[in-house]
Amino acid sequence: MEDKEITSIIIGSAIKIHKKIGPGVLENVYKECLFYELKKAGLKVQKEVTLPINYVDLHLEYGYRIDILVEDRIILELKTVEYLNDKHLAQILTYLRLSENKLGLLINFNEPLIKNGIKRVVNHYC
Repeated sequence: MEDKEITSIIIGSAIKIHKKIGPGVLENVYKECLFYELKKAGLKVQKEVTLPINYVDLHLEYGYRIDILVEDRIILELKTVEYLNDKHLAQILTYLRLSENKLGLLINFNEPLIKNGIKRVVNHYC
């Protein structure tokens, strides 16, 4: 399945969840609902994926944790904040770079209109 088709399923699922639940719920609720919807759609999904950090001979097993990883290549970072800022973008870019994945979606469920809270993020260093 192409990335475009997968991201379409992800965004459609996020919209469905947001229409049903609305903004203002805890991030973990959205994470569980999105995980459920993506599995139901037949995608390979993992949540709370550990992203280790390697520095010279030092291996840190629990460096970061990816909210949701779809099809072993698309990173989803979920937020419930007033607005997305540069720190949120830097976080997902770091995850993309360290995992050597190319594509991620930063999704803020705390928007009145969910499409305004979805940012497609590309790792140009792959």
